[in-house]
Formats: sequence, structure tokens, C-alpha cells
Amino acid sequence: GRGSMDESYLTGEPYRMAKAPGSNVLSGSINGQAALEIRTDRVVGDSRCAKIMDVLRASEQRRPQLRRLADSLGALYTPLAVGIAAAAWFVSGSPTRFLAVLVVATPCPLLIAIPVAIIGAVSLAAKRGIVIRDPAILERLDTCRTAIFDKTGTLTYGTPKLTDVIPMGRLSQGEVLALAASLEGYSKHPLAAAVVQAAAERSLQLLDVEALAEKPGQGLTGRVTRPDDGRQRHDVAITSRQKLAAVDPAGPDRLPPVTGGLECIVVVDGATEAVLRFRDTPRADGRSFVSHLSPAHGLSRVMLVSGDRESEVRWLADLVGITEVHAGIQPEGKLVLVEQATAEAATVFVGDGINDAPALAAATVGIAMGTASDVTSEAAGAVVMDSSLERVDELFHIGRRLRSVALQSAVGGMAASIMGMGLAAAGYLPPAAGALLQEAIDVVAVLNALRVAWRPGALS
Repeated sequence: GRGSMDESYLTGEPYRMAKAPGSNVLSGSINGQAALEIRTDRVVGDSRCAKIMDVLRASEQRRPQLRRLADSLGALYTPLAVGIAAAAWFVSGSPTRFLAVLVVATPCPLLIAIPVAIIGAVSLAAKRGIVIRDPAILERLDTCRTAIFDKTGTLTYGTPKLTDVIPMGRLSQGEVLALAASLEGYSKHPLAAAVVQAAAERSLQLLDVEALAEKPGQGLTGRVTRPDDGRQRHDVAITSRQKLAAVDPAGPDRLPPVTGGLECIVVVDGATEAVLRFRDTPRADGRSFVSHLSPAHGLSRVMLVSGDRESEVRWLADLVGITEVHAGIQPEGKLVLVEQATAEAATVFVGDGINDAPALAAATVGIAMGTASDVTSEAAGAVVMDSSLERVDELFHIGRRLRSVALQSAVGGMAASIMGMGLAAAGYLPPAAGALLQEAIDVVAVLNALRVAWRPGALS
């Protein structure tokens, strides 16, 4: 059969790929157009999807084990508390002072306050449409200094959009678009919906079509008639640059130079009338989001990585304001790139495809956009359910807020406990009073930690 397959989650190519008898189909592709009979010519272990999973498992095994905040603080606090207690006993000769110091030194701000803050942050994220799979990423987010973004589905919507209509004959842009959209309304070609949408946005009237024919690989042809005047009929063909000579022999010599993106040629009554050009639709808030990363979140290096063509990746990078670009990168290459960046600084990777899974697992923080792929969601530490860049920004703010409040509770609680240990070591605080003091410190630390889950409207 003939149809088109969505391979964007495997390759990073944003457009559906046309398939005809003899075409190769990647395992994991999504077929949404026609019933196809596909013959398997490789075993499961040799499939593209299986190779990506092998890279994913290897990246998870090489992921560095980072110390949690409570572990880092506890490594300093515990020997300090034991040292003060031992010194009090040694100097005073009283085991009561030793006991009083240990009672006050109970590390509840570490054992309770930090987990409470993490739970509050996870709850707040869930209310904002963000699923936290690994709570540890909330502690690491504020330490990240490098951000790496996939292109398709992350900084773009992954759907083609008509960006330019180049007239080449007697018809205006609107007239050409109305004729093309009238035919494309009956087509399932990946670019057809973009043409129809562009016509609807301009409030153009679609015309009656007869003798419609769509030959895979050849294009779309039909006779278009104005409903108010049946005498105005036009034979319209929508084809590619390579097939144009078959419907307009003089057309190829008149075409403008090839640029990035995709294109199709509109021929009316045997004469080339226009070139329609398409691009992957960028997210409207992409540029403001990228420019916000450095001043608001301290990210000093921002990279755009994609398996797509370099012309497409650089076009988007210029549009959103990213200067470091890596195009045509396969999953193995993305993994190497992330590992190199992570070796220099803590790194956050944001992606949405199966081909992003190894990089998501290897990064200090992996953020998956949407829920289209279970593999991607499993590899990431957080999943942004609605694929919104605004939610990614909120996740950064939640991470910073968590780290700030957790440090306040832990360090403040430990400082108060150290002061209490000093009083107990000097004999001014007996064990019973020390226990009451420690409980008061714990309550204050926990109440402060609860602030993480309050006032979600403060995120910006």
C-alpha cells in the first residue's frame, strides 16, 4: 500500500514520511493514514527501536550518582554533634551533659523538613500539570548551568505550517491558495492540512472540485469550478519540483532557488503559478522562553540538538535565539553530547521523542514533553503533560524554590540545634528541656518547609 508514517519520535524529522511499496519502515513509526502491509526483514534485536533501548540502558548505567541535599548536610552535621557531645563529657566529666547534647542534636530538620519540602514541591508541580518521576531532580534543577533542547515537539509543535506563497504567474497569492486548498481538502497528504488551515485563516472560499486524482509520488490534480459561475473552470495540479516538468515543461527553469523546509508547486491550466513553502511550526513563546533562561535560572550555555537537517535546525535556532546548534544527530550522538556537557557542568535536557530517551537518562535533569512515548517518560525525571514551555519554566522555579526553602529549614534548624548543643554542653540545658527545645525547632523547620506548596501564583 501507500501512505505516510510519523517517524519524528525516532528520527527528529518533523514531517510525515511518504511510504510506497519497497520503502523502509522504522519500527516504532506511527501510521495514521492508510492500511499498509509491512513485511519484517529484521529480528527484534536489530530494529531501530531496540538499538535506541540498548543505548538507553547503557546511559542509565553510566549516570553519575549525585548526593542528595540531606546527605551532604548530614555528612557535616553528624560528626559535629558527636564531637560536641564527647567534648562536653570530657571537659565536665558529666554523662548528663553528653546525653543533653545528643537529645538536642537530633537531626529532625534533615530527616523531616527536607522530605516535607520535596513532597510539597511534587504536589505543587502536579497541580501545574508536571509529573515528577524522580524527586531528586527538584534538588538538582537549580544547580544546572547548561540546557540542551531537542527541536521537534520541544521548541516546535511538530506540525508543518505554510509560511510562504511565492506567486510566479498572473494569479494573486489568495487566488492560488484558494485553488490549492480546494484540492488539498480532499487529500491526506502531510502538507494538505497546512494548506487548508492557511486558507481558513485568510477566510478564503473553497471552490467545487471534480475529476480529482491523487497519484502517490506524482501529486494531486483536479478541475476547480467557482460555485457562482460554472464557466470559470481551472485545471489545477499540485506537484513537486522534481515532477513539475510532466505538467509544465517550462516550469522548472522559472522556479526560485531551493531553501530549507518543504515545498510544493501549484500549476494552473498548464502554467506554474506559485511555490508553497512549509516549515515546522515554532512555539510562539520559544524566543521569550530561551531569553529568560540565563537571567532567571542562571543557565550560561543553551544548545539546540536535532536529528533534522541543518538548514531546518539553524532556521529555528535563529528564530528563538540559540547560537550553539547540532544538526543531524542520532540518539547515540545526543548521548555523547549530553555526557560531554554534563562532565563540564550540571545539564538539563528537554526532549519528547524515543530518540531522546538516552540523552534524558544521562543528563543531570531530564524533562520529557508530553506523554506520546512511554519510553521517553520512563527515561525522564519529570514529564510536562501539556508540552508547554511555560510549564518547563515553572518547573525551574519550583526547583529553585524547593532548594531555597529546604536550605532555610535544614540550615536554620541545624544552626538552632548547634546553639542548643552549646547551652547543653555548658550545663544550662538539661535533657528534658533540650527535648522540648528540639521539638520546637522541628515544628518551626517543618512549617517553613510547607511554604514550598503554598502560593503557586507566585511562580513567574
